[in-house]
Amino acid sequence: MSDKIKAFAATGKGGKLQPFEFDPGPLGDDQVEIKVSHCGVCHSDLSMIDNEWGLSAYPQVPGHEVVGTIGEVGAHVKHLKPGQRVGLGWFSASCMVCQQCMSGDHNLCRTAEQTIIHRHGGFADRVRCNAAWAVPLSDAIPAAKAGPLFCGGITVFNPMVQFGVKATDRVGVVGIGGLGHLALQFLNKWGCEVYAFSSTDSKDAEAKQMGAHQVIHSRQADQIKKIAGSLDYIIVTVAVPLEWSLYLKALKPKGRLHFVGAVASPLSVLPVELLGGQYTISGTPMGSPAVLSTMLDFCSRHNIAPVTEDFPMSRVNDGLDRLRSGKARYRVVLTNDLK
Repeated sequence: MSDKIKAFAATGKGGKLQPFEFDPGPLGDDQVEIKVSHCGVCHSDLSMIDNEWGLSAYPQVPGHEVVGTIGEVGAHVKHLKPGQRVGLGWFSASCMVCQQCMSGDHNLCRTAEQTIIHRHGGFADRVRCNAAWAVPLSDAIPAAKAGPLFCGGITVFNPMVQFGVKATDRVGVVGIGGLGHLALQFLNKWGCEVYAFSSTDSKDAEAKQMGAHQVIHSRQADQIKKIAGSLDYIIVTVAVPLEWSLYLKALKPKGRLHFVGAVASPLSVLPVELLGGQYTISGTPMGSPAVLSTMLDFCSRHNIAPVTEDFPMSRVNDGLDRLRSGKARYRVVLTNDLK
C-alpha cells in the first residue's frame, strides 16, 4: 500500500489531537501492515501526549492497543497472511538475535521498539510492526473488546506467569481501574483467593462481580492491618505513592510486592523491613508474543474481557478527556471511522 496513512496526532505537548497524514515508506521485509479496526486508549498514551517521560516527538500519534486485520505482509513473512485478525501492543519490534529474544523474552530485549515512541502508533487507519509482534487473534474475542488485552491485560497477566502464581495463593490487587479490573478476572479464573484494594467504596459491587472475594478499602489502614501476614502476592496497578510498608505487612513470609504501575517516586521501604519476612519487591514490563498468545487463549477459555466505553476514532479527544477525568469504566476503546 503506497497511499498515506490517516491518523490523529498531537502537534505539541498536551495538545488536542488533530487529523494527520504521513507516508510510511516501503514496507520492511519482516514487517506487516495492519488495517486498524479498533484501538484502546491507555494512560501511557496520555503520558506520551503530555511528554511526561521526556520521550515524545511531535507530531505524536498515540495508540498501542491495536486490533485489526493484516493488510500487507513483507517479503520474509510466512506465518501471517492478508485478512488475518491480529493485535499489537506496546512493543512493535525486537532484535530477534540477543539472548533475551532467543530465550523467548522478547519483551526484555534492550533494543526493543515501542509502538508509540519515536514512531507512529494506532490512532490511525493503519499501523506497521515487526511480524513477530502481530499476535493472531481468534474470533472468540470480539474486536471491540480485544484491544485493552494487548497492554492492560498482558501487563497484569505476565507476572502471573513469570512468578508462578498458584491457584492456592491469596492475591491482592491494588487499584481497580483499567489494569486492576482485568487482574481480578484473571486471578479469579486462575483459582486464587482474590483481595481488591480500592480507595473508594463505589467499586465494591463491581470488584466482587469481576472476581474479588473480598474488598479492602485502602484509605482505611485498619482494614489492611486486619489481613496482616495473609497474602502470598500483591500486584500494584496504581501509579501513585502509597504506604508501602503497610502492604508489605499484609504479605506472608516469602511474599511478593509486585509493581506494574509506573509509580514515579522512590519506594519508602527500608531494607530491614524486607529481612524478617524474606519479602521480595519486583516489577515487570508487558509480555512476550508467546505469553500474549497464552493470555488470549486463557481469555477465550474463560470468557474474560475488559469493561469498555466506546468512542469513534473521530471523537478521539472526547475519549482522551474521559480517561483524563478518571471516570472511565474501565477502558476506553476507539472504533476506526476514518475515511
